[in-house]
Amino acid sequence: MADDKQNAAAYWQANVRLITWSLVVWALVSYGFAILLRPMLAGIPVGGTDLGFWFAQQGSILTFIAIIFHYAWRLNKLDKEFGVEE
Repeated sequence: MADDKQNAAAYWQANVRLITWSLVVWALVSYGFAILLRPMLAGIPVGGTDLGFWFAQQGSILTFIAIIFHYAWRLNKLDKEFGVEE
């Protein structure tokens, strides 16, 4: 019984750590690159516009989609590691 609780706590801790890092990456790209660092990225051309505008319009969306796939892939690995896969 105690082993199951420790296993569940370790699984949840790993899941929360994965969620936290996903949110950090999302915030960095969405707010950091698109808003706060836009003046620094203004001189880098990407697709006919500057990199800061590109992050605000396309990069944050593409990064969010990549985060979703990474989260699903990593969570499947965690499920197998802790023996709770479907």
